[in-house]
Amino acid sequence: MAITLKNEKQIEKMRLAGEITGRTLDLLGEKIIPGITTFELDKIAESYIMEYGALPSFKGYYGYPASICTSVNDEVVHGIPSKNRVLKEGDIISIDVGAYIASHHGDAARTFAVGSITPEKQRLIDVTEQSFFAGIKYAKAGNNLGDISAAVQTCVEDNGFAVIRDYVGHGIGKQMHEDPAVPNYRTGRRGPVLRAGMVLAIEPMTAMGTYKVRVLSDGWTAVTRDGMCAAHYENTVLITDGEPELLTLIV
Repeated sequence: MAITLKNEKQIEKMRLAGEITGRTLDLLGEKIIPGITTFELDKIAESYIMEYGALPSFKGYYGYPASICTSVNDEVVHGIPSKNRVLKEGDIISIDVGAYIASHHGDAARTFAVGSITPEKQRLIDVTEQSFFAGIKYAKAGNNLGDISAAVQTCVEDNGFAVIRDYVGHGIGKQMHEDPAVPNYRTGRRGPVLRAGMVLAIEPMTAMGTYKVRVLSDGWTAVTRDGMCAAHYENTVLITDGEPELLTLIV
């Protein structure tokens, strides 16, 4: 699959999908309290997305059974919502959301505190978000994709955390996953030159300890091998001739 540049009509559709995605995450952030289940969060998200006339991008994607991904503590990504997963004071939860409307997708993720958390968990959340913004300083036409990757890795590792290697960001548009892959670490290659009209899902995933992960028996949930906490921060990003536009960040 080649890298596709979006025209203005497609970009408008992606702005809509991105807005729905971002607003869904904001709503979920308000609902996260000790005692709520990840199943309840999934139903809140699904209902909210469909109120806009959109569909949850993830539901049924390669057989995924839910509308959002809910990854708690040592779960890095792709955690499946469950009636049996009750959030507790001190947990952290990464929520990944996608919305599909007008034949285009939006994709974003945040890590939230459940009640009061330790300073180190909060620092992990903060650094993960900071690494995203360190990366998108280079998300400008004429730079290389690898410039983003290098900046993310530097920010994370300078703060004493690890960058997950097994999962990366991606292009996005009519398909949830398009070219190019967007690593959060140096690969030894500069990568493609960024051009106006590219749309990328840039998503640092980090961990307190090792970057190595394993997938649970459900075939989806990726957890850190050492059982230490992980965090995730993602936005759908439009490359322009000037500053990047964050399609899923509601301000």
